[in-house]
Amino acid sequence: MNQNKPQYHKEMEKIIEGFQGERKRLLLHSCCAPCSSGVLVPLQEIFDLTVYFYNPNLSEAEEYRRRADEQKKLINALNAEKPDFSIGIVEEDYEPQEFYEIAKGLEGCPEGGERCFRCYELRLAKTAKKAGEEGFDFFTTTLTISPLKNAEKLNEIGKELEEKYGVRFLPSDFKKRDGYKNSIALSKKYDLYRQNFCGCIYSKVESLSKEVKI
Repeated sequence: MNQNKPQYHKEMEKIIEGFQGERKRLLLHSCCAPCSSGVLVPLQEIFDLTVYFYNPNLSEAEEYRRRADEQKKLINALNAEKPDFSIGIVEEDYEPQEFYEIAKGLEGCPEGGERCFRCYELRLAKTAKKAGEEGFDFFTTTLTISPLKNAEKLNEIGKELEEKYGVRFLPSDFKKRDGYKNSIALSKKYDLYRQNFCGCIYSKVESLSKEVKI
C-alpha cells in the first residue's frame, strides 16, 4: 500500500470529529439512489443533509426521470425511519445539452478518461455554486463511492472549487469502510433500481459493447 496516497476518508473523519456534535449543513451531489444510500445512511445523523440531484450527463429523459424518482423514494424511506434527521432534496432542471457541450471532441474517450473528468467538474461546480448561494457549510458528491470513479480526481476538483466558490469541500472516498458493499445491501433493502452504466450515452454504448463481447 502506498503510504503517501491521500486517505480522503480519514480526512473526512478528522473534520467531522472537529464538529464536537454540532450538525453542519451539507449539500450532497447525488448521481443516483443506490450510490447515495451508502452515503446518506452513515451521514444522516451527523449533517443536516440536502441531496442535490444534478445530472445532465443522463442522455435519456426516461433514465433521468427514473433515477430522480428512485432518489426521492429512498429519501422518503430514510426520513420515515428517522424523522428527527430529515433529508432534503433539490432537483435541478434536466439539461443534457450542458453535458454534450463539455463532451465535444471527447465522444470516443473511454470511460474513466478526460470526458469523465470534465463531467465531474461540471456537476461539482454546479453543486459548489449552489452550496455557496444557499449558505451551506460543506459540499461533496456521492461519486467517490463507486470503484469505477477516480476519487483522487474528484477530490482534486472539489478543492479547486472550494476556493472558487468560497464553500468548504468535504473530502471523501465513500467506497472505504465497506461503503460500496453497504450501498449494494441498502439497494436491496429499499428495492432500488441499480443501473449498469454511469449515465451518458457514451458509457451506455461502452457497457453494451462489453456485454456483447462477454
